[in-house]
Amino acid sequence: MIYKAIGLMSGSSLDGLDITFAEFQEKAGKWHFEIIQTACKDYDIEWQAKLRDAIELSARDYQILHTQYGKYLGEKVNEFIQANQLHHKVNLIASHGHTTFHLPGKNMTHQLGEGAAIAAQTKLPVVSDLRSMDIAFGGQGAPIVPMGEKLLFPDHHFFLNIGGIANISANKENEIIAFDICPANSVLNNLAAEIGLEYDNEGEIASSGKINNELLEKLNSLEFYFQPHPKSLANSFGTHLILPLVKSFNMSTNDALSTYVEHICVQIKKGLQPFFSNAEVQKLMVTGGGAFNTFLLKRLSKNLEEINFEIYVPDKEVVKFKEALIMALLGILRWREQDTTLASVTGATQNSIGGALWLGTDA
Repeated sequence: MIYKAIGLMSGSSLDGLDITFAEFQEKAGKWHFEIIQTACKDYDIEWQAKLRDAIELSARDYQILHTQYGKYLGEKVNEFIQANQLHHKVNLIASHGHTTFHLPGKNMTHQLGEGAAIAAQTKLPVVSDLRSMDIAFGGQGAPIVPMGEKLLFPDHHFFLNIGGIANISANKENEIIAFDICPANSVLNNLAAEIGLEYDNEGEIASSGKINNELLEKLNSLEFYFQPHPKSLANSFGTHLILPLVKSFNMSTNDALSTYVEHICVQIKKGLQPFFSNAEVQKLMVTGGGAFNTFLLKRLSKNLEEINFEIYVPDKEVVKFKEALIMALLGILRWREQDTTLASVTGATQNSIGGALWLGTDA
């Protein structure tokens, strides 16, 4: 069976909306894909502020923003379809939305972007709200990408995504384990913004700084890092806990970036330590915006040498758009009424079929 779907992903780093149009084919349980078109729609200052500050809104205004952002997503998809002449070629849209509240301990998570509004704008079937079913079964609701990694990249066993939050997944003895590691680009980009930059290009500024060992020790001693998996992070962990801690040291941006890069590397190494093998060097597929941070990858490679891991960076489209690609696949799985989440990853009582389906087509 062949499916053509659009996947939408908005990450915690607020760098923009990732859109991927891909063709998927399933034969005898094996999936193949081809990325056909991609785009990243940058958020303007107004939308960045709206998404960043959404958790401070009243319930009424939050719900209004939920609908407004859904309409915005639908408009961006329509622009994408128009620009790439994809009319009558898209079977389905799957939208992750933009995570605001993430409180799995209270059985609650929420992503902005009303699916009905997207469907009404595009007149296409839409799958949204991909995490809530897993939460209802007692899971973390995250990560949800490992199901897509398992089906689309079956020859790889270890994955690292360095986005707003860094997370890893590992196929250990045919059981997939995945969890959030630490805030990554969400903190690095905020620090770069202090000197008027959107981000630290290739980690140039961080490479000129010095590590503050006292700060590094305090960062590494935060309680979250000692919790067993399954575990996941809310965006507020980086913005409300880590950033104030870093800024309390009143150091230069160079030193702050250098120290935080090292913190990311230390925590990734710690997360992969249980999978250490003397038998062979194991490859770690790295994707997300952090894969373009040359200095971060250099420091990470150095850290991972000690536990026999080697970094592998795939082609640029997969690096930039893997999560949007996998959202499209999860939407297809929902349409087929197949599992989209893995209990071994999230800690739920069972695997589940996540996602609300909105039919924007005429009857």
